[in-house]
Amino acid sequence: MSIGTKISLLIALLAALFMLNLVLGSVDIPIDRLLNALFGKATQKSDAMIVWNFRMPKIIAAMLSGASLGISGLLMQTFFRNPIAGPFVLGISSGASLGVALFILASGWLSSFAFFSFLGTSNWMLILMAMFGAGLVLFLLMLISWRISDINTLLILGLMFGSATSAIVSLLQYFSSQEALQQFVLWSMGSLTGVTWAELTLLLPICLIFIVLTFGLSKTLDALLLGDQYALSMGVNVRRAQQQIIIVTAVLAGGITAFCGPIAFVGIAVPHLARLFFQTHRHLILLLGTVLLGMITLLLCQLIAQLPGSDQMLPINVVTSFLGAPMVIYIVLSRRTI
Repeated sequence: MSIGTKISLLIALLAALFMLNLVLGSVDIPIDRLLNALFGKATQKSDAMIVWNFRMPKIIAAMLSGASLGISGLLMQTFFRNPIAGPFVLGISSGASLGVALFILASGWLSSFAFFSFLGTSNWMLILMAMFGAGLVLFLLMLISWRISDINTLLILGLMFGSATSAIVSLLQYFSSQEALQQFVLWSMGSLTGVTWAELTLLLPICLIFIVLTFGLSKTLDALLLGDQYALSMGVNVRRAQQQIIIVTAVLAGGITAFCGPIAFVGIAVPHLARLFFQTHRHLILLLGTVLLGMITLLLCQLIAQLPGSDQMLPINVVTSFLGAPMVIYIVLSRRTI
């Protein structure tokens, strides 16, 4: 099967899951009413409201999250030449969690500052604090990357940043109230349902710009996969390429975490699905395949999570863990190399 045929199959599957996510939910909307709602000819106002205000933002958030986390995972696996590296290996997710924990679990202390009191407890404040935490970790990593070029040292430091921030979060959880703790736990489970059009207008262009920029790094990523010395012999500025990868990963993974909460396993599993499906190590093809498979994976997980026909909804992390964990276990046991 040619690469073009495989891409066409993925696009068809993506379109099918897109439509299923529109049709299925706590309220089933027949396909004829759905089409009328999409083209502004809804006979029932509730159809248009459900489709455009609830389901469409959730679907776009799922597609954007899958593509961004998949790309971030592929970059990290190439960067560290490690098959189980993920987008949060640099501590970006832990940094975002620390920002959210400071906002939710230490809200009484933060409210004493006029700036935080002005913003109140809005969802935008939650996003701002998550981006602040992720940005802080990114800033520290960039300072270190200017002085240290060894990627293994950078990996260890990223893990240590993650451990340190997780320890602070655990301390805040220990001293927090039950209500605040419950709110933080719900955020940590990840959710695509709370993303609004207003938030998407900020998140969508940022992620799209950085995803497109990643395609411009495809030849550099091919060279880095074969080692720093080979990349240098091909004229690649390794230090600058490493910093570009760190920035792109931090923005994509940090942005998704800030708006949707941490989403597990997608960034680790999706790049491997792309390699298995396309049987190639060329990053131009892998990047496109990872984007499509990331969207497909999150749409499938979201479809399962919303339990069609029921008012109940599972946390997205529960579903992604059930699907992603077996893939990671398979990778470790088979000792596949990238």
